[in-house]
Amino acid sequence: MLSDLRTALRPALALTLLFALLLGILYPLGLAGIGQALFPRQANGSLIERDGQVVGSALIGQRFASLRYFHGRPSAAGSGYDALASSGSNLGPTSKALVERIKVDVSGSGVPANLVTTSGSGLDPHISPAAARFQIARIAEARGLPTAEVTALVADHTEAPLAGIIGEPRVNVLALNLALDRASSQP
Repeated sequence: MLSDLRTALRPALALTLLFALLLGILYPLGLAGIGQALFPRQANGSLIERDGQVVGSALIGQRFASLRYFHGRPSAAGSGYDALASSGSNLGPTSKALVERIKVDVSGSGVPANLVTTSGSGLDPHISPAAARFQIARIAEARGLPTAEVTALVADHTEAPLAGIIGEPRVNVLALNLALDRASSQP
């Protein structure tokens, strides 16, 4: 009976170790190597640099509070855009708390919905072109730039749907704000 147990356990343990090695070590290392070789920017987090310093990621939103910058969607991730606490608010359209917060945020001003509602992850780096256009007058005034110049920046940074059909047009807030800083520093 003991030898039957050993006979049955030996292949089970061997297969467990083999699959642990294959699927727990070799497969992840292989995929990481392929990612680094074929898509190094994406494999390293799609980081955005300014003057040699990393200022953020094209994939994770940031909080911009100044009137001089475009604002992204509100974040429900931790204390705001915390990638370690990624999650939605779990407040749905029937939630009284959500309705009250949106009433305060919007207060009849025609604010686009994605400027007052969180994304599913709480980390969305994009806003709709309508949300960007809604902020143009405030930013132009705060920076002393012509409205047409800020409008052109929004148009230049509006990304089309993937392959023309997947998703919606969107604007990456960090990329737009960096372009806005470059435009403001030009003589």
